[in-house]
Amino acid sequence: MLRKTTCAELVKHYQEEVEEFIQRIVTGDESWVHYYDSVSKRQSMEYLLKSSPSPRKFKVVASARKVMLTVSWDSEGNGHIEFLIQGNTFNLERYIPTLRKLSVRLKRVRNTASRQRKAAHKSPD
Repeated sequence: MLRKTTCAELVKHYQEEVEEFIQRIVTGDESWVHYYDSVSKRQSMEYLLKSSPSPRKFKVVASARKVMLTVSWDSEGNGHIEFLIQGNTFNLERYIPTLRKLSVRLKRVRNTASRQRKAAHKSPD
């Protein structure tokens, strides 16, 4: 019953304010990705003169580690990216702070965009 009520409220909001409703939608995805170390520890420790060519690494291999990549975004492409190292769990304790960070970021980005639109509207061309 709760799902039905929630869906009915969403449809009502959509019908009343189509454009604003769509702009407030935020979606996300998560996936395990390989962690790549583009510079080996030995290479990063080498001392090179400015005139010497940089060392080449012929093959970049995936390390034994993976990280969980969590990405969220809105209709404008604004969002939040977060990584979780393998062995950790993405549970409620981690999810709530992630949602808070996303909320803070979206508010900041949207407020900045709103101020820029107002300033552009006021400025004489």
